[in-house]
Amino acid sequence: MSDSSPARAVPVLDVWCELQCPDCRTALDDLRALRARYGDRLELRLRHFPLEKHKHAFAAAQAAEEAAAQGKLWPYVEAVLQRVAELDRKGEALLVEVARELGLDAEEVDTALVDGRHILIVDADQAEGKAIGVTGTPTYVIGGERLDGGKSQEGLRGRIEEIADRLLDEAGQAG
Repeated sequence: MSDSSPARAVPVLDVWCELQCPDCRTALDDLRALRARYGDRLELRLRHFPLEKHKHAFAAAQAAEEAAAQGKLWPYVEAVLQRVAELDRKGEALLVEVARELGLDAEEVDTALVDGRHILIVDADQAEGKAIGVTGTPTYVIGGERLDGGKSQEGLRGRIEEIADRLLDEAGQAG
C-alpha cells in the first residue's frame, strides 16, 4: 500500500552566517536546540554572508560548500566555527586541517579553494542577503520574517520557535 497523501512542505530557516564570526559560533547552541526540537520538521539552511572585516570568511564559505558536496556541511561548519580565533591566525591551512580531521577529502577542499568551483554559490548567497537587508551575522529568515542576531541574539531562538510552530500548525504537522 502506498501513501497517496501529498507531501507537506517543511518550514525553512535560512541561517545567514559566516564562519569567522564569533556571534555565529555562539548561535550554534540555538541551532543545535532547534535541530533537537524539530528534527526533520524544520529545514536549517546555511546561507553565506562573508563580512569584509574577516579576511578568511570568503574562503571558509567556499570550503563549507566543498564539505557540503562531500556530505558533511554542518559538521564542517560547526568545527570551523569552534575555531574562529585559530582561523584568524591560520587562514586556509585551518580549513584544510578541519576537513582532514572530519575525514573529508582535504586535498579536494584545498583544490576547491584554488579553482573557485563554489564561488558562485557564495556570491549568490551574499547578493541575496544584501537584497533582503542582511547587514550582519547571524541573521535568520523564517516564514518571510528576518531576525537580526548580529547585535543581540537574546530571545531569537524563542521567536524562531514561535514562527516555526505557527508554520507547522498551519501545515498541520505540529507536535
